[in-house]
Amino acid sequence: MRILVTGAGGMLGRDVVRAAEFVNHEVIALEHADLDVTNVPAVWRAIRRLAPDVVVNCAAWTDVDGAESDPRGVERLNALAAGEVAAAAAEVEASIVQMSTDYVFDGEKGSPYIESDLPRPLSVYGRTKLAGEHEVARANPRHYVIRTSWLFGAHGRNFVETMLRLGRDLGEVVVVRDQVGCPTYTGHLADALVRLLDGDDYGLHHIAAGGECSWFEFAVEIFEQAGVECRTLSCTTDEFPRPARRPAYSVLGTERDYAVYLPDWQDGLRSYLAERAVAR
Repeated sequence: MRILVTGAGGMLGRDVVRAAEFVNHEVIALEHADLDVTNVPAVWRAIRRLAPDVVVNCAAWTDVDGAESDPRGVERLNALAAGEVAAAAAEVEASIVQMSTDYVFDGEKGSPYIESDLPRPLSVYGRTKLAGEHEVARANPRHYVIRTSWLFGAHGRNFVETMLRLGRDLGEVVVVRDQVGCPTYTGHLADALVRLLDGDDYGLHHIAAGGECSWFEFAVEIFEQAGVECRTLSCTTDEFPRPARRPAYSVLGTERDYAVYLPDWQDGLRSYLAERAVAR
């Protein structure tokens, strides 16, 4: 299979390239310097010329707080560009994989969100990712829209690295305890995405790590697994205000008959720390 990956230099994109190459797919990895997906003519030229079987769009604005100050820029990348990538893929009869987020929900349900639950995003980031889902679905009937949660991986800034740095530098951290989700290791997610491409189960998928935890519980587990002594204190969201509102409970479940399941988040953290140790 010939797979084109946009945003291939990012945290998830690099793992998708690795996972696809590992099972002998032909991979075309385009980083931002190779293809700016907001450049519409360039997108159409590239996809027409390369004629992939699948396009995995990992290009996205992922700075949740920064998105609040540039809603038009975020919409251009997360929604409009996603639609153009999907439409160009459709023209060459390629399927499209579009990444989305648990932040399309408001967090008020109190139990895991499934694919048929009504989204109600609270932030610019969440709204533009939801708009991207709609643009992609309209543009290409052969679409996989993947909602996932709280990503961390070896090739980008993430919560695990932030905690380890603060823990070693300061010896004490304060972490929010009233936001709950599914911390998801990009290595596990990338493997699942590549497996998904072996079939034609198009549509909306919730794919995130098993289990759930708060950011505070995640931090405690990080220090324990990494063997870092750090005093870990908790606070509420109101006590730690951020520019973007976040859902209090955004755990993802699934109602699909042939769902893709990932290992528990603790196993993802263990795999990440092992990968990190080898890289260093």
